[in-house]
Amino acid sequence: MRSADDPPDVDALDARLFGDSLSCDVDLPVAVEPAVGRGRQAQAVALLSGLAQIEDLRKDDGGEEHGDLPLLAQRMDAKLDLILGLIGRLARVHELPEQPVRWSRVGLRVGLDAPVDVAAGERVIARLQPADWLPDHLELPAEVLASHPAAHGSRVWLAFVDLRPDLVEALDRHLFRLHRRQVAEQRRR
Repeated sequence: MRSADDPPDVDALDARLFGDSLSCDVDLPVAVEPAVGRGRQAQAVALLSGLAQIEDLRKDDGGEEHGDLPLLAQRMDAKLDLILGLIGRLARVHELPEQPVRWSRVGLRVGLDAPVDVAAGERVIARLQPADWLPDHLELPAEVLASHPAAHGSRVWLAFVDLRPDLVEALDRHLFRLHRRQVAEQRRR
């Protein structure tokens, strides 16, 4: 019989959260907090839909290289990217710390810098910033599957609970875009 101090079965937890789902390993501003309600699910859908529209527009306007855009539009787009990145960094200074995250439509595995006092079965809100240039964040309701002290803080496995169907769909699309971006970056190396 396992005690609370025993390390969790990492492989079983990862299989439950990521085994049958597309997942991404990213560093994101994230926090795990006690649950107060079901999170801001309608706002999360709107935020993820807005991000998808922006990325689709950029793709339609000539891809990431902006090769088909007139020079003036490319310069304005680059300036807007710089401004949004700056605003995002300024807002992040006072917001969520960036942490290593493995993310799927089913849940998250988060490596937190500080120990977190959550127990298996506890309901929490996972707050995470889906785009580095946008200082807004998602609030996703989750249940703690396991929490264990790590070398520099703690590691927490969270399974999403009670997500609206449109939010699950928006998460799928966002994770697909993140995965596609990671694959493209690996190919460029």
